[in-house]
Amino acid sequence: MRITKDSDNRKKEIMDAAELLFVTKGYTQTTVNNILQEVGIAKGTFYHHFQSKEEVMDAIVNRFIKQAVDSAQNIANTHDLSAPEKLLYIFMPNQENQHKKEVAEQFHTVNNAEMHQKSIVETIMQLTPIITTIIEQGNKEGHFSTPFPKETVEFLLVSSQFLFDEGIFEWTPEEQMNKAIAFSHIIETTLGAKKGTFDFIKDVLTGSTEND
Repeated sequence: MRITKDSDNRKKEIMDAAELLFVTKGYTQTTVNNILQEVGIAKGTFYHHFQSKEEVMDAIVNRFIKQAVDSAQNIANTHDLSAPEKLLYIFMPNQENQHKKEVAEQFHTVNNAEMHQKSIVETIMQLTPIITTIIEQGNKEGHFSTPFPKETVEFLLVSSQFLFDEGIFEWTPEEQMNKAIAFSHIIETTLGAKKGTFDFIKDVLTGSTEND
């Protein structure tokens, strides 16, 4: 008997299979036929949901953005965390972020600057209002003292998203470490935070943890 699935479930199934193939096989090496075989669907079903392999990748990236934004919003809504603690939980690396990094590495091979730029801009636009509320909370708690919460967040997100994007810049490990240390200092200075408040940012930006 033929099993039919609703449109949303089928689309998710295609994206899940493509994401797995992009990470394990590589974006360039993965073909639409590979995705069809992985899901077990006909070509017409695929093209009913996506115009191309590039569009699937775009959808996967947008899904990661939504997951990051939803997670940040949940943390921002947590009442028993201080502002610095909320920022720590939002930015500290975890298994999900590692998987996102693996997908991002394949995303860079798409060689589509417009799509790449779109993902960065969308991340900044959606995270800015959430992190702004956290900075405003920090101002009230006395952890921060910036008169421009939203604008400060925008400058910090834009600079970090571009400067530490390995698909744009190819810094040596030493250069990346120096920039991460400097960025931690810049965040503390611009927010008026106590020295050492954002030391964890160095670990985030250099891909290391205290347990390494």
